[in-house]
Amino acid sequence: MTRVRVDCFTISLDGYGAGPDQDLRNPLGVGGGDLHQWLLPTRTLQRTLFGAEGGTTGIDDDFAARGFRNVGAWILGRNMFGPVRGPWPDMEWKGWWGDNPPYHVPAFVLTHHPRPSLPMEGGTIFHFVTGGIHEALDRAREAAGGKDVRIGGGAGTIRQYLRAGLVDELHVAISPVLLGRGEPLFEGIDLRALGYECAEFVASGKATHVVLRRQA
Repeated sequence: MTRVRVDCFTISLDGYGAGPDQDLRNPLGVGGGDLHQWLLPTRTLQRTLFGAEGGTTGIDDDFAARGFRNVGAWILGRNMFGPVRGPWPDMEWKGWWGDNPPYHVPAFVLTHHPRPSLPMEGGTIFHFVTGGIHEALDRAREAAGGKDVRIGGGAGTIRQYLRAGLVDELHVAISPVLLGRGEPLFEGIDLRALGYECAEFVASGKATHVVLRRQA
């Protein structure tokens, strides 16, 4: 059965999933790159992002690896694809990740502005969805072929799916970083009222990992 998951989404101690003022030099906003000190050195990310051997193992890598298992499609907010706002000025921008993004399955990008689908190396195909979160999820479920759908973020996109009661499992990594301002993950969200309970809680040297599951 297809589940809708959020995996490896990192927030700061003060609850921000990205810093302010995102731009080409700061894809995660000012200071946002510091959130992922637990994730980037892991063996899973080194292999997935850079094609490199080695990397750290242990708790952090276990959670990173789990995030890629049984994923048949992704859903991304537009900021997760690029810094451009408003209508697409051209078709030159092809995402933050270069020619071979780390998704390797269909990825559905939420946007208000149409754009043709964009095939990339490694099996990733970006599809641009203008009909909102439900249309994106319907299309992602179909594309996933029985595997899970992973919502990659950003924080605003995750909030929309949480409010709609559409996320079955949420893994949040809490990084020992203070951002002060930026994009809050849980602003206006009553997780208890939505039926979420803490299913796992474990700390590594660089993050505290929390898994929330929605009860039927």
